[in-house]
Amino acid sequence: MAAPAPKAAQRILTTASELFYREGARAVGVDEIVARAGATKPSLYRAYESKDQLIAAYLQGQAEGFWAYFDAAVDAHPDDPKAQILDFFQALAERAEKPGYRGCGLTNAAVEYPDRKHPGRKVAVGHKAELRERLRGMTKAMGAKKPKKLADSLLLLIEGVYVTSQLFGEDGPAAAARGAAEALIEAHTREAPKDAP
Repeated sequence: MAAPAPKAAQRILTTASELFYREGARAVGVDEIVARAGATKPSLYRAYESKDQLIAAYLQGQAEGFWAYFDAAVDAHPDDPKAQILDFFQALAERAEKPGYRGCGLTNAAVEYPDRKHPGRKVAVGHKAELRERLRGMTKAMGAKKPKKLADSLLLLIEGVYVTSQLFGEDGPAAAARGAAEALIEAHTREAPKDAP
């Protein structure tokens, strides 16, 4: 027996997510979404109050996908935050080299929607704030002298991968991200040299 077809709301979200990621949320209209999803405008507005709410739902999915990648690196190296972070950067660099990679949908949306009241921007900002806090916890756990500064440096590096991968593609600087992260961590956790007797 064949599996039931996804409900209209799920088809709309799946279709919108693909289009928003590939083309940008502003560039994609509601008419295109419902046509490609085989749905109707009333079904879209029953499931989502507005296009802005649909964008927020898409970004929530992007955040969940990010945490799946991030947590896979964490789970692979229990109690070793340095290895967790470096594993994440390795996986990020590999994803950035894949065809069709368009960086982070949350970062892209934050650039597209500067209005702090936009539902999508709120999701993006909340996600980035959570990532910043998790990085701070990890850098503190690894004994960084200035854990907040190291966490912010790593966050800048992550965001740099998202943007430069779109500028340069598979031959871009994303491949250097893991080494840069390792150098940052080393600089922030290195023991100060002891004075000679």
